[in-house]
Amino acid sequence: VQLQASGGGLVQAGGSLRLSCAASGRSFSNNHMGWFRQAPGRGREFVAMISFNGGNTIYGDSVKGRFTISRESAKNTMYLQMNKVKPEDTAVYHCAAARYFGRMDEQNFYSWGQGTQVTVSS
Repeated sequence: VQLQASGGGLVQAGGSLRLSCAASGRSFSNNHMGWFRQAPGRGREFVAMISFNGGNTIYGDSVKGRFTISRESAKNTMYLQMNKVKPEDTAVYHCAAARYFGRMDEQNFYSWGQGTQVTVSS
């Protein structure tokens, strides 16, 4: 599966943004999927994960209650709805496929898509 993230941009603190991750290939509906982010000078941080059928989700502590991950198999697309954003949400956001649901370490993810920049102004 090949992935491409989009939807990033500049948003004010407290605002909302929706990221998309478009997948090509037939295996999208069979894959668990996730979002990571990377701020300048920092390592990748787990953001959220969704099971292959969309029935289960996991969130990182820093985004829990503010972000929502979802997927639409008919469009081969995964989403990240970002609400009540904060300046510390500023990062490049990447989507990826996952081998196992419930494992949030980077090694569990593959087919990393090109990221999309999110900048939150205070």
